Amino acid sequence: MSSVEPRVSLHEDALTVLEAWSAPTDAQRAMQQEFVALLNAHEDAPYRSSFPDHLTSGVLILDHTGERVLLNLHRKALRWFHFGGHCEPEDRTLIAVARREGTEESGLSAFRLDPEIAQLDIHTVRFCDARGSVRHFDVRYVAQAPEGADHLLSEESLDVRWFGHEELPELEPAMHDLIAIARMRFA
Repeated sequence: MSSVEPRVSLHEDALTVLEAWSAPTDAQRAMQQEFVALLNAHEDAPYRSSFPDHLTSGVLILDHTGERVLLNLHRKALRWFHFGGHCEPEDRTLIAVARREGTEESGLSAFRLDPEIAQLDIHTVRFCDARGSVRHFDVRYVAQAPEGADHLLSEESLDVRWFGHEELPELEPAMHDLIAIARMRFA
């Protein structure tokens, strides 16, 4: 008998994590149901091959004090966002996608990632696929960087910068909600 556990697929992980999540609001519960329905309908829902709807995952990172948030000016969207992106074949969990994307796009080598989903968001992206517009079913996590954390600029961003509460750039309403969630979790 082998002591090796069978590998769970990203699809299985996503379905398990999303079904178990206690959504904090009616709007988030309704969105959660859409995510679960997508996963139940499409085995490839975590990947770009699921067109036009597929999962993405990301992370919003606060500094060690919880006062500043690290955002990136997305090269294609020309807007400030948290760090995140597409699931890759080697990814086995949604939180691993968030960690990988956060590390790649922020340049931070370490941060404390809260394992509970912080927010779900569904948004249309017009520049993501040559076939046309897609909808990203984005699973968002929050994290806190250690003191002295030094970020870098990735090729996906025009800028990466820390922002205090009073100096936030123009953001989508869901981003303000995500920042508030992060500040509560790391208070």
